[in-house]
Amino acid sequence: MLRKILVTAAMLAAFGHAYAVVDVNTANEEALRTIKGIGPAKAKSILDEREAHGPFKDGPDLAKRVKGMGGHTVERLQAEGLAIGASAPAVAASGAQNAASANTKVAPAGKTETAVVVKK
Repeated sequence: MLRKILVTAAMLAAFGHAYAVVDVNTANEEALRTIKGIGPAKAKSILDEREAHGPFKDGPDLAKRVKGMGGHTVERLQAEGLAIGASAPAVAASGAQNAASANTKVAPAGKTETAVVVKK
């Protein structure tokens, strides 16, 4: 019985890390390392740059200031749960909804045709 409880607790902890959002402007090294793609060296680089020049404004600012991080890397890290600024999760969610609605084509009103979804 104890083994089942421990296994359940370990699984919940693992899933919690998978869906956690980590803000690059407030996170410590341990929190940054929970993001897939950020190891000890990259976490230290991010923290050193943040300490030296203040918080990051947005993704391009992070990519420009941290050596070895390009725009695509920052986008991938954001998809893994890295947030930049307090409003980043809300902005990212609304941006994903806008992108999804932009890729959706619906038949005009009054027609009996079914909606067609086109994804790029």
